Amino acid sequence: MRKALLAAGAAVAAAALLAGCSSNTGSGSGATADHNLSASISYAYWDVNQKPAMEALIKDFNKEYPNIKVTSQVTPYQNYFTKLQTQGSSKTLPDVFWMNGPNFQLYASNGLLEPIGSGIDPSNYPKALDELYSYDGKQYGAPKDFDTIGVFYNKAVFDKAGVAYPTADWTWDDFHQKAKAISDKLKAEGVYGVASGLSGGQEVYYNTILQAGGDIISSDGKKSGYDSAAAIKGLQFVRDLVADGSSPTPSQLSDTPQDQWFINSKSAMIWSGTWLNSELLASPIKDTIALAPLPKGEKQATVIHGLANVVAKDSKNKPAAVAFQTYLAGKQAAQTQAEMGAANPAFNGTQDAFVKTAPWDLNIFEKAAADYAYPYPISKNTAAWNKAENDLLPDAFSGKRPVADVAKELAKQMNADLAKE
Repeated sequence: MRKALLAAGAAVAAAALLAGCSSNTGSGSGATADHNLSASISYAYWDVNQKPAMEALIKDFNKEYPNIKVTSQVTPYQNYFTKLQTQGSSKTLPDVFWMNGPNFQLYASNGLLEPIGSGIDPSNYPKALDELYSYDGKQYGAPKDFDTIGVFYNKAVFDKAGVAYPTADWTWDDFHQKAKAISDKLKAEGVYGVASGLSGGQEVYYNTILQAGGDIISSDGKKSGYDSAAAIKGLQFVRDLVADGSSPTPSQLSDTPQDQWFINSKSAMIWSGTWLNSELLASPIKDTIALAPLPKGEKQATVIHGLANVVAKDSKNKPAAVAFQTYLAGKQAAQTQAEMGAANPAFNGTQDAFVKTAPWDLNIFEKAAADYAYPYPISKNTAAWNKAENDLLPDAFSGKRPVADVAKELAKQMNADLAKE
């Protein structure tokens, strides 16, 4: 989800608060629990729109474990991790709770999470998602849902500009040519070829860096990749779209969210993920939307992110919590989630119901996850260098400073942040 990009200040504060917690990582709990087990556990998450689906899952779980009472705790996202950090520092975390990629290592490295038990098979999920929720050789998160990135486009805008639709094998050059042609043709109407958010990497520039053969962070999480020639090339691609008017400026995109540019037919294309699906289905352009894979750079690549259900290491009802996590990680729970339109389920082979919710080809996201997805870049304190990205990169994309200069400064700041972890 787009909520992968957390509020930086809260997570930095969390690092300090959680630092004193136990570092015992445990070995994971067993596969099954006594179906007559009696306990009360809490389940925390942030999306009130998914509450009906979560309550349905609890009801189904109680058919197997009738004596385990599960109480939902819904906290708005802007307060969710602030609340968790307080609970983590006092060892009063919910028994089971949603976790995202940027925050995961912070909680895992401080010994606050229970490794998944043998009842959960990691091969049931996209490999990159398993890697996202693994730390120090152990997996802690049971993947719940996932999103990769594709290009939504408005066929009506393409038709008006007289530009051919994207093809599955298109390249960066093809993309740029189409975006520029549309912007030039419809300039008088204030329409751009593409409008994609530049304030967070998940939608655009993480992908272009990967496609150029670069990395955002090294595989061991100790070094920035921003100063590499490939990363600079990936960032330059984004800058070039702004420079020749194919895209609105960072300032314009800050004033008006990218989805509004697209929904109001002021941009022909948008790079985004499955989270946009429900909004587009309710939009006035729903009948003219189509979906294409990302254009290919030196290679094809997309970043993958998704949420996971985790168990608190200090849960006082751990057998019940693990039983609930194991149920949530299963095929039936994934199918229920998909059928209710809550999210794109992570369990392999259960996405059909979600795919059928839209007239555009949502299978593109599934293929991306299976064939060319890379884990969302994280470290123990991702928020520190996320802040550096947000502070520095707008100058590169706007043309205020050369891309290479900004990238090298960002790498230096990011390396300093990583050295403190």
